[in-house]
Amino acid sequence: SNLSFVDLFFSSTTVPKMLANHILRSQTISFPRCLPQMYFLSEFANMDNFLLAVMAYDCFVAVCYPLHYTTKTIPQLCALLVIGSWVIAILNALLHALLIAQLSFCADNIIPLFFCVVTPLLGVSCSDTHLNEMMIFTEGSLIMITPFVCILVSYICITSVVLRVPFTKGTGKDFSTCGSHLAVVSLFYGTIIVVYFNPSSSHSAEKDIAAAVMYTVVTPM
Repeated sequence: SNLSFVDLFFSSTTVPKMLANHILRSQTISFPRCLPQMYFLSEFANMDNFLLAVMAYDCFVAVCYPLHYTTKTIPQLCALLVIGSWVIAILNALLHALLIAQLSFCADNIIPLFFCVVTPLLGVSCSDTHLNEMMIFTEGSLIMITPFVCILVSYICITSVVLRVPFTKGTGKDFSTCGSHLAVVSLFYGTIIVVYFNPSSSHSAEKDIAAAVMYTVVTPM
């Protein structure tokens, strides 16, 4: 239910403005509107990131320890994981929003996306962005990479367990249980890697926009 809530608002952060720009033939956004959009986009993207990791743990327990599932996924643990995810996501988004708010912007202020996000905004700032960049590469990378590693470890363990037993209806059910989650994980992280972790020389506006549509619209849908 938290993932559904997050995905609904994740898309609502960018899609209405994108459609308005398309209908009105306008491609502008004011800075007072850009900053909140960046904040909520960062918050909900982080929540997607954390919840996908929590759901990977759920799949791991369900497949690897089915008889202990009710004792390993008690309501208190589920509540703690969700609340912890919200707290970290809110604080991380607030940190980057406050750092961006301290910068000055000059020149044409053109960013190659249809929404406001931290990295392109740093590119059009005429202030010193060293602190912002350091936060992205340290704290920001840690928040993105840690859940991704947890998901990888969970699926390695799941695959190892499933492949050790003969293929049965139960085995097929294990794969189908995790299949939709794995598809979302692949789309979400795959497109984010295309946009943010490729060399700048390999970037093109069309490819970045297509990838951004995938993780802000298609994945939540």
